[in-house]
Amino acid sequence: MKKPVIAIDGYSSTGKSSISKIIADKLGLIHMDTGALYRGVTWYALQHCLNDNGQIDLDQLFSSFSNINLEFKNSEGTLVLYLNNEDISKEIRTNLVSENVSLVAKQKEVRDFLLQSQRSLAEKGGVIMDGRDIGTVVLPNADYKFFLTASIDERTNRRFLELKSLGIEAVREQVKQNLIDRDKIDSEREIAPLKQAEDAIVVDNSELTKEETIELILSHIQKI
Repeated sequence: MKKPVIAIDGYSSTGKSSISKIIADKLGLIHMDTGALYRGVTWYALQHCLNDNGQIDLDQLFSSFSNINLEFKNSEGTLVLYLNNEDISKEIRTNLVSENVSLVAKQKEVRDFLLQSQRSLAEKGGVIMDGRDIGTVVLPNADYKFFLTASIDERTNRRFLELKSLGIEAVREQVKQNLIDRDKIDSEREIAPLKQAEDAIVVDNSELTKEETIELILSHIQKI
């Protein structure tokens, strides 16, 4: 029997990636963190495609796609993102990438560049994929769709603690404003905006622990 394809969308810092990974482990699925891919492209752009003003030159980025090789490698049970054979899993979580990823991710050229690789991974089933447009654009025929949300204050706290755990200095109010700005950009962009698929199950985990959120999602998924 073909294993299911599961799409999990939602706002930043709702735990999409970590929750998806645990569910993947429990159900024997492959987990694909699409947000990491967009962060990977953003990191590349910040290293190689800046103009004289220190801003990302989008045209230069678009013409550099052939130089960008992103892949996930298994490291002790965890999928780690590599850019051109270099582990960039920590670099893509910095504030600098967070401040620029929405600009990069809203570009049609970037989304087209990453879209096919995401779909091809899901063709055989047995995949859980998280992002912002998985259920609406990338995998509209997914067997299960979930949309995660939480209050801005709770998401700020989670993001702040995540940065702290990575040894990245951050100001709580700046983290909050970054999340607000990203929500606005991601929701209002013309290409594949962040929005709930009509057939998605909404999960507000403002007052739920990660474990409770996982159990709630699993309760909606039929036993494989």
